[in-house]
Amino acid sequence: MIIQFLHKTFAVSLAFLVMLSTISITIEKHFCGNTLIDIALFTEADKCGMEIPYNQQDETSLIKSCCKDVVDVIEGQDKLNFNSSKDFKLSNNTFAAIFTYSYLNLYEELPNQIIHHKNYRPPNLIFDRQVLDQVFLI
Repeated sequence: MIIQFLHKTFAVSLAFLVMLSTISITIEKHFCGNTLIDIALFTEADKCGMEIPYNQQDETSLIKSCCKDVVDVIEGQDKLNFNSSKDFKLSNNTFAAIFTYSYLNLYEELPNQIIHHKNYRPPNLIFDRQVLDQVFLI
C-alpha cells in the first residue's frame, strides 16, 4: 500500500517537474519615472496613462515619455528527447539473446506436489449404513 502510494507520488512529481521545466514565463513591468506601477505575468502590464502615444512621438520632438516598459522572459527547456520506435535499432545478436532468454523463462516448472492420500485404500463395506440406520433421502 505504501509502496503504491510512493510510486504514484513520485510519478506525479516527475510529471510536474517536466511540465515546469518546459514552461516559458514572461514578466512585464511598467515604470513611470523610477516608480514601479504594475507587474504582470503572461499578459501586458497596465499603463499609468502618462505615456505619449507612439503616433505623436517624432524624432525632432523634445518631449520624452517618462514611462518605460521592461519585459523579462524566462525561457523554458525546448529540447526534449522524444524517442519513437523508428529510432530504435537492435542488432540480430541482441535480439536473439533477448528472445532466447524470454522464451526459456516463459515456462516455469511446477514444484513436485506431495499427494498424501495416494496409497490410501478405503475400508471394504460389509453392510449398507443407510439401511442399517434407516436414514433415507425423500
